[in-house]
Amino acid sequence: MHTQPPCPVAGWPLKASALAAALLLAQAALAQSSSAPAAAATGTLPDITIRSTLLQSSAEHTPASVTVLDGERLQDRQWQVNLSEALAGTPGLLLQNRQNYAQDLQLSIRGHGARSTFGVRGIQVFVDGLPATMPDGQGQTNHIDLSALERIEVLRGPYSALYGNASGGVINAYTERGQGQPSVQGSFAVGSNGQKRLGLKAQGEAGGVGYVVSASRFLTDGWRVHSGADKNLFNARLDTSPGADSQLTVVANHVNIDAQDAGGLTPQEWQLDPRSTAAGPLQFNMRKSMRQTQTGLTYERQLGGGTAVRAMVYGGSRRITQYQSIPVAAQKPPTSAGGVIDMGRDYGGLDLRWAHNAQPQTGEVGVIVGLAANVVQEDRQGYNNHAGELLGIKGALRRDERNTLSNLDPYAQASWAFAPQWQLDAGVRWSRVRFKSRDHYIAPGNGDDSGEARYRRLLPVLSLQHAWDARTQWYASIGGGLETPTFNEISYRPAGLPGLNFGLQPATSTSAEIGLRQRLAGDGLRGDWSAALFHTRTSNEIVPAENAGGRTSYQNAGRTRRQGLELGAGLWLTRTLRLDAALTVLDAKLRAGFCDAKGVCVPAGRRIAGTAQRQAALALDWRPDSAWRFGLDWRHVGSIAANDSNSVLAPSYAVLAASAGHTLHLGAWKLDTFARIDNLADRRYVGSVIVNEGNGRYYEGAPGRQWMVGLNLTHQF
Repeated sequence: MHTQPPCPVAGWPLKASALAAALLLAQAALAQSSSAPAAAATGTLPDITIRSTLLQSSAEHTPASVTVLDGERLQDRQWQVNLSEALAGTPGLLLQNRQNYAQDLQLSIRGHGARSTFGVRGIQVFVDGLPATMPDGQGQTNHIDLSALERIEVLRGPYSALYGNASGGVINAYTERGQGQPSVQGSFAVGSNGQKRLGLKAQGEAGGVGYVVSASRFLTDGWRVHSGADKNLFNARLDTSPGADSQLTVVANHVNIDAQDAGGLTPQEWQLDPRSTAAGPLQFNMRKSMRQTQTGLTYERQLGGGTAVRAMVYGGSRRITQYQSIPVAAQKPPTSAGGVIDMGRDYGGLDLRWAHNAQPQTGEVGVIVGLAANVVQEDRQGYNNHAGELLGIKGALRRDERNTLSNLDPYAQASWAFAPQWQLDAGVRWSRVRFKSRDHYIAPGNGDDSGEARYRRLLPVLSLQHAWDARTQWYASIGGGLETPTFNEISYRPAGLPGLNFGLQPATSTSAEIGLRQRLAGDGLRGDWSAALFHTRTSNEIVPAENAGGRTSYQNAGRTRRQGLELGAGLWLTRTLRLDAALTVLDAKLRAGFCDAKGVCVPAGRRIAGTAQRQAALALDWRPDSAWRFGLDWRHVGSIAANDSNSVLAPSYAVLAASAGHTLHLGAWKLDTFARIDNLADRRYVGSVIVNEGNGRYYEGAPGRQWMVGLNLTHQF
């Protein structure tokens, strides 16, 4: 049995964080004597084009809630490993860093995706237009290379339905395009608990081809026992123009992760020692290995007269081996799938679009018509996680099946500026998802579990927007939604019955939103702010039916409601001081009660598991001159319902972080140094909740005070 070595010796985290604090103070003192010129006024605010609404528009004329984060904010004074580093302050988005690299981040938008115990579901994720979400709505974010991103857009509300199944929200990540003189950058960062990140990036343009190539490696001993990880990431993008009116983009990505899995803790175990790990993950050496490689090609061409076409094709493969801590006794029934998942996925797809007048003028109509098709071929095997007395090794075969996921979705969107201050947008998507499974494991007591299911629904969207003036706009929108079960959710039937749970139906919803946004561009206060009221009603919500033997089976419940308020702002208070703020108030409840497979009933009015009623974030960024930058980040998350009955609530918390950075130019060289302290007050809090965990181990503890220091060295040729 392999276990993680003990965490650093007592006193070291405190001493190291004190060192980081001293570095912050030293940088502040040096800033007062810096000879660099004072920071120039930011002047006119940059124009931002939103790409996530298919028909691209300026931020001021987008009839949806969209948050845009640029690459500098995602990278500056950060590890550049997890989306939680920069997206945690996005309105409507609950993003929890599990400190567990064997599992993806826990991510939900307006309560959609909150029930996921691993991976990302209920939310569509794209990188350069390539889907990171499979046709069944299950996705991941661990392959996103933050060091190579130009921006991230987070789309919320009814407009998300234009992306099809499981579109409670959309995250679109765009990598930067190589241009200008070639440059090479090396980076290194080190921090608490053996965290290290090494990175190398080359970018530029040569022979009419723009390129960005980056590679990184992240290592950690883990904050908790048995939570070490090794993550390797490679990303490349090439851009060229085959003709005067065309653009060709090729992207390639590879990620390789080996991580231990510490699992969760009961509230009592967390109170005693939040860094501990239960016996099961240690006995079975719970762990996960993941390899993924994918490539994609996008071709765009302007045909003249305001007409353009776009074609995207992609393909990839993903291999996962995961050792779970399923008890040996629970694997004895002939219908058990064992305690080791060995899965391979080959996937691919395309997206074809035709667009006319993508930015319509008054009286003109912009139209976009497209077709999205995706297919996944999955070979999934299950094995015992023991052989005789030996635990944590691959044993006898218990599951062997070939699964196919596919969708074929035509869609259309139109935008009509029918009056000088008014615009009407409408869209529709016909979403069709097919599941097919062929069982190759036939044994006594475990017959042929093959089967298939098809789901379809028309997803309309309608919005109206009005400009009060050149800087102030309101909008109202309404749309339908579809969320099919994932293959993981249909993998098991309640009461240990054999076969896949093809009787599980998709959840359907109707969402409405009213929003207001304003841009401030005076001589003093500059920036933008937005507000949105939203309401979603869902039927056939997918909820757990039974947790037994380390497996969760699902059923359809009655109706649910998600409604609330979002506020967001990004403001320059002075020429050198920027404030970013976000507030989310979410009321996510069951409108009708339900009973699970054991007859335990959850009454109406309970909060949807995995949701928090309140979130708030504040970030101050001070740049006294062109060389120095300092930051303070504060985040508050209200209590989170850990189970459907709401008998366990992870306590609310608030944490504060401080950071500083300095840039030094030496001819063709640029040196960036930075330091950061997270959780300055050393608060104890639950960083992530494993929703409805069968053994009551809902909590994954967050680290106390953490430090990091690092540097980036760039050479411009």
